[in-house]
Amino acid sequence: MAYADQQGMSSNRLISIIIVVLLHAFLGYALVTGLAYDAVKQIKAKMTVVDVEEEKPPEEEPPPEPEKQIEPPVVSPPPLVKTVSPPPTVRTVDTPPPAITLVPTAAPPAPAAPPPPPPPPVAKRPNPIPKGNPGNWANTNDYPSRALQQEREGTTGFRVTVGANGRVTDCQISSSSGHPDLDQATCTNVTRRARFDPALDSSGNPTTGTYSNRVRWQIPR
Repeated sequence: MAYADQQGMSSNRLISIIIVVLLHAFLGYALVTGLAYDAVKQIKAKMTVVDVEEEKPPEEEPPPEPEKQIEPPVVSPPPLVKTVSPPPTVRTVDTPPPAITLVPTAAPPAPAAPPPPPPPPVAKRPNPIPKGNPGNWANTNDYPSRALQQEREGTTGFRVTVGANGRVTDCQISSSSGHPDLDQATCTNVTRRARFDPALDSSGNPTTGTYSNRVRWQIPR
């Protein structure tokens, strides 16, 4: 009996809770919908109709007119004066032919000079040497008589060839005294009286040589 009572009480309490919940839900819904409706009415009352005009596109400004260029005044040129000029003088210039440049070519080298010949052998005594005094080869006794009478004087130069034996083999007048008889007497007496040590070659052998001297013809006083 007690268990049945407790079960009945629990069912009633559950039903009561459900009813309370549904009432709260209904009241909440009514409150929300009512408030929303009032708010909509207030908003509609405050709203004003505004006609929105479409904005017209800005009018394009006409392009600026181009600047007018001021043309310079036309100046007419002065009248042309024809001057008669003399015809140009044509000068003819004779152009010389181009010079020919000769390029020297190197001459071939000269052939080498042949070696000099060996020097000739040097004679040990190239000239003969007189024996005695050459002044004795002619004296006053040898004076030509005709020249002595005419008192003619002079100096005669001579050159003799001496052989290997030391004797004169030839006599020649190298400078005349001006008197032929005095010149002739000179060569005659020198050839007859002159004696020499002959010249010697490089080997020391006697050889031919020459000798020169003078004879002065003077009349004794």
